[in-house]
Amino acid sequence: MRVLPQDPGPLVIVACDGAARGNPGPAGIGVILSTPDGRVLGRIARGIGVATNNVAEYTACIEGLRRAAELGAREVVVRSDSHLLVEQLSGRYRVRNARLRELHREAVALAGRFDRVRYEHVPRELNREADRLANRGVDAMLRGLSPGTGSAPGPPRA
Repeated sequence: MRVLPQDPGPLVIVACDGAARGNPGPAGIGVILSTPDGRVLGRIARGIGVATNNVAEYTACIEGLRRAAELGAREVVVRSDSHLLVEQLSGRYRVRNARLRELHREAVALAGRFDRVRYEHVPRELNREADRLANRGVDAMLRGLSPGTGSAPGPPRA
């Protein structure tokens, strides 16, 4: 028998961060999904191979949106300390990099599954837990194990 997760309610907060040691370099993502009252619904810490910091930021956002959809959220607030990510996904900045355009399209498609998605830029000091998880993902990848999945990291990403 499979136990279903507790109903998250209509609004899920996705705090996300990406980390790369070098640019590009070994990279990881960190995501915390929570309710507005602070109840944690899930965490992700995973290595993603070799990537740039911006690719890691987008990947963290995409994984957060994917998980929020799996939880049944209808509205999402994405919080990130990446000004570029927030401005591009909000439509205020153009996406010029080809790889980021692909990831942008994927994030926008995922966002379309919700009634409403809002993007908020937060100071780095208010995103410490997501940053910690992203760095944990990098550390695990460097050791050859991705903590979010229990398996080795996937192929390198540009």
